[in-house]
Parts: sequence; C-alpha cells; structure tokens
Amino acid sequence: MPFTLEGTEVVATPAPRLKRDYEIYVSLPADYATSTQRYPVVYVTDAPYAFPLMRAIAGRVDRHGVGLEAFIMVGLSYAKGESGVVSRNRDYTPTERLSERRPGDGVYGQSAAYLDFLAQDVLPLVDRRYRTDPARRVFVGHSYGGLLGVQAMLDRPGLFSHFILGSPSLWFDDEHPVKALRQRKSGQPPMTAKVRFYVGALEQPSRAHPDNEDMVGQTNRYVAALRRQQPSGLDVKATVLDGEDHATVFPRLITQGLVWALPRRK
Repeated sequence: MPFTLEGTEVVATPAPRLKRDYEIYVSLPADYATSTQRYPVVYVTDAPYAFPLMRAIAGRVDRHGVGLEAFIMVGLSYAKGESGVVSRNRDYTPTERLSERRPGDGVYGQSAAYLDFLAQDVLPLVDRRYRTDPARRVFVGHSYGGLLGVQAMLDRPGLFSHFILGSPSLWFDDEHPVKALRQRKSGQPPMTAKVRFYVGALEQPSRAHPDNEDMVGQTNRYVAALRRQQPSGLDVKATVLDGEDHATVFPRLITQGLVWALPRRK
C-alpha cells in the first residue's frame, strides 16, 4: 500500500489552452470541516518536492513553535507525463534563452502562458471549491519558482497578496528580470504586494566555488531597484540566510516566510 499524506487530496486541473494537464495537491486546515471561516491560501511551486516539505514544516511550527494562522495549502504540480526539468524550464521561465539551451532541457519561455493558466483556471477553481479568502493569496517559489514569482509580481499585480521568494534565478537570460523591471512603464498598475526575498549566504562566488552565480548580490540589487521604482505600496525586504547554499536554503526560508506571512492571530 502506498504512503499518503492524511488530510490531503489531488485535484485535476486540465489546461486545454496549453494542450496539457496538471494537478494540484491540496491540504486543508485541521478545523476546516467544523469551521465556517474563510482561509488564506498558500500556493507553492515544484509541488512534488515542496508540498510535503512545506506541510511538515508548517505543522511543526504551528504545534511546537511560534504558531501559524490556519491556511489552505495548494501545491502546483508539473505537467502530467513530464519530468520536473522539462515542465519547470518551460512554465517558470520568461524567455527562450536560445543561446544557453542544453540537450534535454526542452522548451523555455512560456511562463506568461502558465501565469494565464493560474489566473484563469487554477485560482478560480480553488476559490470555487474551498472557503478561501481571495484577498490573501501567498505565492511561494524557489529558484526557477522564485523567478516565476518575480514575473507574477511585476506582470500580475493583485493576483497574490504576499510573495515568499527563495533564491530567485535573477541571472536567467543575462538578468532578464532586471531588464523587465527597468522597462516597466509608469502607467502600469502599481505593485502593492508584501514580498520577502531569501537567499543563502553561500549562493555567491567563493574560493571553493568561484563559478557560483552571485545570487546574494543580484537579490540585494534587485530589491534596491524595486524600492526605487515603487517607493510606496510595495513592502519588500531581502534576507541573507547564513550558512545556506542553493540546495539547503529552502526549508529555512519556508519556516521564516510562513511565520512572516501568516503569524497566528491573537
């Protein structure tokens, strides 16, 4: 018998416009069945890895830590029948990145279409099916998932109220996200979300790893640029987590991010 996570369900989320199918993984609060309240929703990318990990961390922090507000968790899966590499390369990136493509990478640059799918199909489905608070949606993404979150923040103001962005791939396609921020026109709707960036202190060049991307410097510069462009309405901060690299930073940023976004109500 396969192991399953108690209190979770898998919901089909077909994407006919994209000509492929997805699923969402859903975890409801312990008091959902006996309550009439509406709950904030946390959407996390890379669900096969991130959903069970974040669920475990949230439960631990809530029961044995500072406590969290009850929330609905939604994991965003990869396309059915595809590997995570192929699915996330296509869905989480903003450009084709032709000059840097490697064999087996598949297609890049369809994050705008994937964000359409989230906005038009996934989020409305979740709001219809569960007692949600549509004004309180938290986006969580790491690496390419963080890159997708940056694009959602810039191009879809109001879609999410909070962003927890870990080690976003701001280096992608010769720092395309930085160029996109510079090119954002003053007439576009203002960004009004609450945003926290997290990056590991070891995610930068060092004597042991001279070829590392300088993700610490990129993140700090990007946050400074956001503050200059959006002096009001956007609550943004970057935190460098000591002793963490790109592989180890996710559990720690999830812990800090959830405590920040969803503190237990008094």
